Amino acid sequence: MDKYLIVGLGNPGQEYAGTRHNTGYMVLDAFAEASNTAFQDKRYGFVAETSLKGRKLFLLKPTTFMNLSGNAVRYWMQKESIEQSRLLVIVDDLSLPLGTFRLKANGSNGGHNGLGHIQQLIGQNYARLRMGIGNEFSRGQQVDWVLGKYSDDEQKTLKPAIDTAAEVIKSFVLAGIDITMNQFNKKGKTPPAIQ
Repeated sequence: MDKYLIVGLGNPGQEYAGTRHNTGYMVLDAFAEASNTAFQDKRYGFVAETSLKGRKLFLLKPTTFMNLSGNAVRYWMQKESIEQSRLLVIVDDLSLPLGTFRLKANGSNGGHNGLGHIQQLIGQNYARLRMGIGNEFSRGQQVDWVLGKYSDDEQKTLKPAIDTAAEVIKSFVLAGIDITMNQFNKKGKTPPAIQ
């Protein structure tokens, strides 16, 4: 059975719940709920398992804290013998407006500490789904922004992107990275109009 590792980056602990930096966690929480599976506290992370048309998915929310995310990713890839081409990392991105996303097959870490640590341990050749969190903060306020919680209005803008991210995960597993990028990157560019 083909195995896939889907990783949502974030920080463990109640004080980080609902923060912009935990958008990766939020995507996986929504995906797990829709898949009727629950996370269990395992080595280096919260892990849930589900399957999709004969393929096995491991959903991983690392508990190593963001800057050491690579430890969890490498451990679970090795433990389950998952190829790098079947790894998808979901991460928050300051350079994209809230409600937008961008899927990439590989590339640099874009200054993101979580991706930076993964890259140190396994290289840059893995798929990542960058979820826009916007950057409406003053100079020097970046940490407060990424560790700040989403407002109710922001959650409304984010929700369609999280719903679409679940479709991206399914397509990545069933159709592969290239088809998925072609299909979804056009959709992810403009945030939905606020009703």
